[in-house]
Amino acid sequence: MPRLTTYKSNFTAGEVSTRLIGRNDLRSYANGAAKLRNLIIQPTGGVSRRSGTQYIGTAPGPGRLVAFEFNTEQTYLLCLTHHQISIFTDGVKTATIAAPWTEAQLARLVWVQSADTLLITHPDIPPKKITRTSHSDWQIDDWAFAEENGRIHQPHHKFAGADVTLSTSGTITVTASSDVFDAGHVGTRFRIAAKEIEITAVASATSATATVKETLAGTAANKDWEEQSFSPVRGYPATVTFHQDRTVIGGSRDLPNQIWMSKSSDLFNFDLGEGLDDEAIEFSLLSDQVNACCAVFSGRHLQVFTSGAEWMVTGDPLTPASVQIRRQTRVGSSTDRFVPPRNVDGATLFAPRTGRELREFLFTDVEQAYQSRGLATVAEHLIRDPVDQDFDAQHRNLHLAMSDGTLGTLTIYRAEEITGWTLCDTQGMFLSVCAVGERVYLLTERTNGHFIEYFDGELQVDCGLRLSSPTPKITWSGLSHLEGLTVKVVADGSVLGEAMVTGGEIILNVEATEIRVGLGYAHAIEPLPPAINGTQGSNQGGRLRLVAATFRLKDASSLRLDTGRGFVEVPFREFGNDLLDAPPVVFSGNRTVRAFGWRRDCTQPLWRIEQDDPLPFTLLSVTEEVSVNG
Repeated sequence: MPRLTTYKSNFTAGEVSTRLIGRNDLRSYANGAAKLRNLIIQPTGGVSRRSGTQYIGTAPGPGRLVAFEFNTEQTYLLCLTHHQISIFTDGVKTATIAAPWTEAQLARLVWVQSADTLLITHPDIPPKKITRTSHSDWQIDDWAFAEENGRIHQPHHKFAGADVTLSTSGTITVTASSDVFDAGHVGTRFRIAAKEIEITAVASATSATATVKETLAGTAANKDWEEQSFSPVRGYPATVTFHQDRTVIGGSRDLPNQIWMSKSSDLFNFDLGEGLDDEAIEFSLLSDQVNACCAVFSGRHLQVFTSGAEWMVTGDPLTPASVQIRRQTRVGSSTDRFVPPRNVDGATLFAPRTGRELREFLFTDVEQAYQSRGLATVAEHLIRDPVDQDFDAQHRNLHLAMSDGTLGTLTIYRAEEITGWTLCDTQGMFLSVCAVGERVYLLTERTNGHFIEYFDGELQVDCGLRLSSPTPKITWSGLSHLEGLTVKVVADGSVLGEAMVTGGEIILNVEATEIRVGLGYAHAIEPLPPAINGTQGSNQGGRLRLVAATFRLKDASSLRLDTGRGFVEVPFREFGNDLLDAPPVVFSGNRTVRAFGWRRDCTQPLWRIEQDDPLPFTLLSVTEEVSVNG
């Protein structure tokens, strides 16, 4: 009956799938865990209870969070909801403006910022720009393409067949040889032989009247014509970004695989001109599969993410003559929602259309091409249809909001080869995530409505508040957003248990001068089954028993542990000093717990930690002493 000692020095591989049970030869197995919930992986190897969230305001409903960073001193959070945009400055709402998007359209909104202007596109709504005119003064307008001598320099395209002609007569009646016109064409521009007219009325599908904006060459039927690419009839831009001092539009509703680039340093001028170096560029992504543009991203090169593949657009600099388009990988992105790609250490992280993975689009100098490497291969069970993502550069955490309301967190330290996942849940749902400056904001859906919150390292509760009083008191108000809910309370550093919010207030059992109150959440750790093999052979199918486990903790106030016979609280106080009203002990060091009982199922974890005390907790490492009986 051999007795073995195993040592788990870190959790840097994060939570991994149970499909790895049996692959203890992998590094991911040695450094991973079966469950890591509401925890964050530390670069040194341990795992810590995640920060709680602080409540800052109520949102009208579901929406998207967007960062607006004017400079390092002035940062804003925009909450886009049904027909409304709420602007927050340092956690305080400072402005509200009307918006054209419905709740159903929010998932496909795409945005990009330049200086004090935010561009937003949706394939069914005219593209908008949101401008900050002062600290609390904002306005929303349609894009205004450059205009010169009656000519608007916007993209044009011939949507009809190549043989369809247009002819003009009298006070400019435009006649088509086949169905072309729609009532939505009123107010749009057509070009006949490169001369521009504006449709003023539509009589039928083959006849319309127009105003001449540029002198026409003649009235005869002509195949050389086109209409503006974006209109109520043809739809609007699907995606947008800035690259090499050009505005880049990727796709539209009726031209999903088209790319348009503005003139250099003239962001709303799409005049193709004579093809000079600084003039606009236009091309299609043509291949053997559908390539509807889902995102355009400015990285080392212009990157185009489509429904069927990922593309690289090169040119140094990009000019009509130098532009080159090459397909790189065939993964594809979702077309029914926009999950913004994020740059992390030169790699572009994007959510593929499968909804079960996250990939990085990374240029390799050896092959001089991009590769799409999976970042959740061993944690695929955590990825459930991502709806939003953002990167917290300060803590090196990529937060991925899922359709089921959970929040996957990927800790990335590329140089140290640390890539590990954990999963966060809450009483409600995480709908959107956004990093603004040093804060990570969250849009949540809870019992009492939709709230805007941010991760706060001083809180260990969700949707919480930190309240203080110059004199001790038992009644605390200001909690109307948690009305009717059971909350956890930490008063003057001691856990007071739970209280019910009634009339926006809670009443404590003891007086306090400072409290932290909010919704509770539990963190949980389950290890993978021990790897019992090597020189003594494998114990697969045999019995084993956990004799003792030593947990190395840091700044922990409690340890609730199950070694096979139910959860027990491991004491931190010295014998004779376990006073009920004493403040919690903050413990750093080793705690050894002995266990009993043989196990036949070697695929189950030997121990579990699960606790909801609203206090800090960090587990650094674990040493297990195991008896084996084959």
